Amino acid sequence: MTVIRPATPADMPTILRFVRELATFERAPDAVLATEAMLTDALFGPHPAAEAVIAETDGASLGFALFFHNFSTWEGRRGLYLEDLYVTPAARGRGIGKALLRHLAALAVARGCARFEWSVLDWNADAIAFYRSVGAVGMDDWTIQRLSGDALAAFAADSR
Repeated sequence: MTVIRPATPADMPTILRFVRELATFERAPDAVLATEAMLTDALFGPHPAAEAVIAETDGASLGFALFFHNFSTWEGRRGLYLEDLYVTPAARGRGIGKALLRHLAALAVARGCARFEWSVLDWNADAIAFYRSVGAVGMDDWTIQRLSGDALAAFAADSR
């Protein structure tokens, strides 16, 4: 039986391993800059930026979800944003991803969130089909915009 539980600081090595495995799957194995210390501070420091849950079966960690709250001015309420959902390859197809999503959906409802959102890579057809199977709707009219690295620093410093 799969148990979904809140992550603890002791889970940081596992979470970082899962993050690295996810990055490899998403064709960006060298993109992970996070360290255990950074994730520990982000999840358990004085001002937590996110939360995480671990999926376990018989004490073995098989997946995780990392999430945080966003806010909708139109709804006037916060939402829940799923940053990462990962299930180990050997554990896929056993309902663990669905259990993690259902856990977060229930958490969003319990916290009075207006919506539960996440992004998926457009080439990940299996994930998209899975998300459609649980009732998720693609936001085709919206595209993600990002400033990062040198572009972020340059824009922030530009006083024009």
